[in-house]
Amino acid sequence: MTRITTVVVGLACGACAGAATAEDNVQKLMNMNTTGASLDIESVPQTGPQAEAIKRNLENVKLPDGFKIALYAIVPDARQMAVGPSTGVVFAGTRKTKIWSVTDRTKSRVADDVKRFAPSVTMKVPNGVCFSRDGMLYSVEHNRVLVYPAAEFFYEGPDVAAGVVVPQGELVPVQEESFNHGARTCRVGPDNKLYITLGNPFNVPPKDKAELYDKNGMMGIIRMDQDGKNREIYAQGVRNSVGLDFNPKDKTLWFTDNQVDGMGDDVPPGELNRATEMGQNFGFPYYGGGKVRTVEYKDAEPPASVVFPQIEMAAHAADLGMMFYTGQMFPEQYRGGIFSAQHGSWNRSTPVGARVMFTSLKEDGTADKTEVFADGWLTANHEYLGRPVDVAMLPDGSLLVSDDYVGAIYRISYAGK
Repeated sequence: MTRITTVVVGLACGACAGAATAEDNVQKLMNMNTTGASLDIESVPQTGPQAEAIKRNLENVKLPDGFKIALYAIVPDARQMAVGPSTGVVFAGTRKTKIWSVTDRTKSRVADDVKRFAPSVTMKVPNGVCFSRDGMLYSVEHNRVLVYPAAEFFYEGPDVAAGVVVPQGELVPVQEESFNHGARTCRVGPDNKLYITLGNPFNVPPKDKAELYDKNGMMGIIRMDQDGKNREIYAQGVRNSVGLDFNPKDKTLWFTDNQVDGMGDDVPPGELNRATEMGQNFGFPYYGGGKVRTVEYKDAEPPASVVFPQIEMAAHAADLGMMFYTGQMFPEQYRGGIFSAQHGSWNRSTPVGARVMFTSLKEDGTADKTEVFADGWLTANHEYLGRPVDVAMLPDGSLLVSDDYVGAIYRISYAGK
């Protein structure tokens, strides 16, 4: 308890003014005070007609031989996931006002209960969640970053230890807050810094906005110390990344990026990118995806050293969450590779996506090839049975897939041929 209190108080320094003006209870939680919130915490039933319907739909999902998929939990609006390093409790962010805790107490690989995390905190688009190696849960909201020390152990009550990393209104300029591309994601890197993706509000930003976005990182990925200090722009030229992870072998940062809409069914491609150092530019808004130039910037000179994607994905498939597979359950061919989720298209005459992809790597750390790993959430009639958002790994090496369309988390396991 002493260490948690020290961390929270330390994070409060320099941020108290921002927290105090927020219309929530964060300031009380920072001071380790109760808020008076009800002990009757909202929970989600895990059985019944909805669960049975989801299980029937999963019968349509196709996987490589030896793999199987099952319903892990019903989780409304489930988006990015973070798996607790000590307990394996899963925290699922949403694009609404809630984070959910998902607990498998018996380790039967099916959730026993799903309930709202930190209900005494007022949240706005807490999409991005990620853990530090020592158990700090970071939540990246629309325009704020919070940290929940020991979230795995405090989540049973409505009040939790909390701290402000970036005060409300200081992640992006308030005047640039938008309903579009406001779902952030995060990772704590090998350097122990917090990395955050920031999308720009537009399909393609007008030229009078581009300079502002370049300066504050809204077309890129930023990083900062875990207490919010020493913020800097790590990567630029990124339209709207909603998924990132670090290769544990060479420490390089990989991320997905969503391409420009309205350019045609098959252009431009989606992207899986690799950042090998700070300061690289990945081409947007000069390029709408891959090497396809945008109409709006066709006469503008791109940066001299644009880094093009490692893999070009299907156009408009909406590549979102991704992770490096570090487990032992799956066969050798998947170890060290990348699993990524495609949410599915909206800006295409024939829908594509709604699947999980796998990308293998070469010995030199670059991408080899990408293939479909899990497919079947998009019917022949072009109806969605689900829309995968993120992928995460349980301690046993099985793969979780979140789905904000159905409101569920699935578990993919391998039992051999």
